[in-house]
Amino acid sequence: MSKQLMKRRTLLSAVAAGTAAAATGAALPAAAKCHSAQKSGPVTVAYIEVNDHSMLSAGKYTLANGGAQVIDVAVIFAANINYDGSNAYLYFNPQVQSVLDNVATQVRPLQKKGIKVLLSVLGNHRGAGFANFPTKKAADAFAQQLADAVNRYGLDGIDFDDEYAEYGNNGTGQPNAFSFVYLVQALRAKLPNKLITLYDIGPAADRLTYNGQSIANTFNYAWNPYYGTWSVPAGPTSKSRLSPAAVSYTATSSTTAAALAQRTISEGYGVFLTYDLTAADTSSYMTAFTQKLYGSATTYTP
Repeated sequence: MSKQLMKRRTLLSAVAAGTAAAATGAALPAAAKCHSAQKSGPVTVAYIEVNDHSMLSAGKYTLANGGAQVIDVAVIFAANINYDGSNAYLYFNPQVQSVLDNVATQVRPLQKKGIKVLLSVLGNHRGAGFANFPTKKAADAFAQQLADAVNRYGLDGIDFDDEYAEYGNNGTGQPNAFSFVYLVQALRAKLPNKLITLYDIGPAADRLTYNGQSIANTFNYAWNPYYGTWSVPAGPTSKSRLSPAAVSYTATSSTTAAALAQRTISEGYGVFLTYDLTAADTSSYMTAFTQKLYGSATTYTP
């Protein structure tokens, strides 16, 4: 499914090309920091397809000038929201479960380097999604499952990606106005000091306000979902929490990555999103954007 997902997003990118501070203190500062060294500039985020690649790749890249980590936030891609005929539930495929069962070797080494590790949650064709909980109680119940996973495995937060839900399957409801607002509010109450991020896609991302209440600034960060493009995402009102740039290591040219990084700096945005980091030495590709973001080449350490 991961390769199909990448192809779909790349295709959507081609189509798209034609067309306040967060609520808690959980977020990294606009000048990203790591434990061993500091850097000034945007927060760099990397999604890792754990069906195919190791989370440890996120910790192998540092800036040649100063030694700070290039990746500030690494995202486990992805857990799923499933449906059992009555209720939505959090599901881990074998590869995600393996990462979580082995957090001591797959997650803690990254966290010791100052890298935040998030769990992304994605639809799974079952009809259940973030936007169609039938009641506030049902949204709260799923938020509790998410919070339990973060606390059990010592993760740094949750990323919402509302794709592939296929709303209406298995007798599920269509997206409603309140579901995602209730879900995110409940999760923030349960995880006041963790990161909550938004991949700006799908019905949920279009429903950030209900009954006069907005969750836009409840998210620590939000990003553009279409790789190889520039689009300011919905979410926090502060530029420091947004990534209009989105690049794929395997599907976006280094020239485009450099241009998007330069635009990130020129227009004053505080986040730079990357996707599909593999086990290969990607330092030359990273250098194309780290030179723009941080004024430094990238060094790879196996």
